[in-house]
Amino acid sequence: MKKIKVVIADDHPIVLLGVREVIHRDSRFEVVGEASNSSQLIGRLQSENPDVVITDFHMPGDSAFGDGLKLIEYLTRRFVETQILVLTMMSNKLILSRLHELGVMGVIQKNHLHEEIENALNALASRRKYQSPVQEAISVIHNQQQINERFASLSLREMEVLRLFVAGNSVTDIARLVNRSSRTVSAQKISAMRKLEVSTDQALMIYCVNVGEFQ
Repeated sequence: MKKIKVVIADDHPIVLLGVREVIHRDSRFEVVGEASNSSQLIGRLQSENPDVVITDFHMPGDSAFGDGLKLIEYLTRRFVETQILVLTMMSNKLILSRLHELGVMGVIQKNHLHEEIENALNALASRRKYQSPVQEAISVIHNQQQINERFASLSLREMEVLRLFVAGNSVTDIARLVNRSSRTVSAQKISAMRKLEVSTDQALMIYCVNVGEFQ
């Protein structure tokens, strides 16, 4: 039986490794290419013509392809026959709805990757859309004055850490990017969470995206 060709793209080596290992265990699929940024991904798609692409939502991009919605829109328009599965840390309903409107076959939250990837592969093997289990909504405050006051209380370094966190970077990644220790970055992130009155990474992500501070 002809194998389903897959290209996977993510700028985090651990994510790439995890997805690759799951696919290698499934005899229906074959990984024919990997990428860690937008330009590499487009190159792999052009050279390999895969049936499926599994890509991160946020990756280092360039002016031609970018990342996020710009990249996904390009993929769905340029590679019409390729099934696209998106990996993301985003839980913003507007962004998720837009991804489905663009025609992706499914969206998986990275913190649920290991629980969902095999079910997603089963759907893709049958050319069916994958519907991720509905996650419990995490509310954010709706008083704009309170929102502004809370963000105004953040230091410049705390804002910098949050901006990089929302872009999909881990504490270790951020520490390397800003040339600080992981311990210092972690402390700044925790301090920012206290000021914003959120207690989990997912709540922090949703809060920052929903109020529009880092879009």
